[in-house]
Amino acid sequence: MNSRKLVHFFFKTLFIGGLTGLFTSFFVKAEEYAANLNPINWMELFGLILFFIGLGLVFSVVSQTGFFAYLFINRFGLSLFRSFWPTVQVLLIAIVVFDLVYFPYQATKDEVAIYWYIIMSAVILTYGFIVAKLKAKETNKKAFIPALFLMVVITTIEWVPGLRTEGTDYAWLMIIPLLSCNTYQLLALHRINRDNSNSKSTRTVNKQTKNKQSGKNVKTSVR
Repeated sequence: MNSRKLVHFFFKTLFIGGLTGLFTSFFVKAEEYAANLNPINWMELFGLILFFIGLGLVFSVVSQTGFFAYLFINRFGLSLFRSFWPTVQVLLIAIVVFDLVYFPYQATKDEVAIYWYIIMSAVILTYGFIVAKLKAKETNKKAFIPALFLMVVITTIEWVPGLRTEGTDYAWLMIIPLLSCNTYQLLALHRINRDNSNSKSTRTVNKQTKNKQSGKNVKTSVR
């Protein structure tokens, strides 16, 4: 990946984070928007929009940090565990899904029914499964478990600050941009690399064609 595509990759992820952060705020913080709509307070509305876009941008940076950490962890895991690395990833996914249910439920001290946390974990796992299947379909079957690991384990680690806040508003405001940004990065990276490979092969073919043509010209001039 060259620097131009890396910068484009970075800013595209930022844009997705800011947009999804703003979109999520329309539902999670609807009462704050409604309070400034009757009567309309343009300055307050503009301030809210800027705030939630900025919040989405921050979560996008968190997502990108986690994504590049995941690339390192995946390489490190392959070198350390070798053929056992997929099994280790599956075990970590299972532990994280269990933790998503157990620890938040314990923290609320039975104030929230446990089935809500089960549903939350199931939704994240299902969404991660769908994205991982897309990744495996576009690349190869071996990419499924690492992709699921990113969507479940890494996303959950990135989400920890949102889970620690009181209430659920900022947890929702954080998880949607994180999932959106991680999905884009996961599905876009191999496409960018594939485009690079195609452009390199095209340049190689063009170079070989030019060399052949120049060789023919040399032979013709000699004759």
